[in-house]
Amino acid sequence: MNPEESKKIIKVRNLKFKYKNAEKNALNNINFEVREGEFVLITGPSGSGKSTLAKILTGLIPNSYPGELDGEISIMGFDPRKNKIYEIAQNVGLVLQNPENQLFALTVEDDVAFGPENLGLGREEIRKRVEWSLDVVNMQKERHKAPFELSGGLQQRAAIAAVLAMKPKVLILDEPTSYLDTLSAVKFSYFLDNLRRDLNLTVILIEQNVDLFFKFLSRIVVMSEGKILIDDKPDVVISFCIRNKIPINIPLQFLIINKVFGKNCNEKMLQDYQVEDYELLLEKIIDG
Repeated sequence: MNPEESKKIIKVRNLKFKYKNAEKNALNNINFEVREGEFVLITGPSGSGKSTLAKILTGLIPNSYPGELDGEISIMGFDPRKNKIYEIAQNVGLVLQNPENQLFALTVEDDVAFGPENLGLGREEIRKRVEWSLDVVNMQKERHKAPFELSGGLQQRAAIAAVLAMKPKVLILDEPTSYLDTLSAVKFSYFLDNLRRDLNLTVILIEQNVDLFFKFLSRIVVMSEGKILIDDKPDVVISFCIRNKIPINIPLQFLIINKVFGKNCNEKMLQDYQVEDYELLLEKIIDG
């Protein structure tokens, strides 16, 4: 189903949050919706409220991080002020920025089994979930290895496997490429989109590297100082950020078109230009 025609599974209205003992709000008047099957990227400078929003959507706020939380919140029908983290975790999974903070067992297999075990599931169901999760992320060979022995990319996959074992419908990832080299980050972007398509997941990605994921995205949300500056289709958001000189990671093709044609770049122009066309445009720029 086209995400634009699917049902809304996350709804936030007039959301405000202030951490305990903080002088000002971390979030102000946030209005945000996510439809089933969407791939939404949230970006913005450090301290803009991205990770705080992710913590609310997974129930960590206010259950683990106390503070003043106001507004309407519906996460798959749950409200973090009324529901426990484990209830939300069965529907919304969170992958942390540093996978080492999420992997603590002696083996990958034990880490993947941890969530289902804490749900009180039967041994056979736990075994099935572990096997399925390791298959999905292609890590059967690494199942008996210690997480600290793995590369950054494999640690990220192991963390995702541990979350998938809870069988969530929504996957939230907090800057998953920050500990990866460029090649691993590119591979991860394709892996994540394939995962979303294969499992019919809804993905919310907190990420600075917009260019890595641009072609897969349904929407981009740009935040600053606890507010949403713009929430729209990727090409609309990038064009807006170029025109208003908002400092986010701009995909190379937009920079090239903007340099040659000005600020009116849009998705149609991107579709009209092929790789060889960009090479010609670069030659124009270099030649002055």
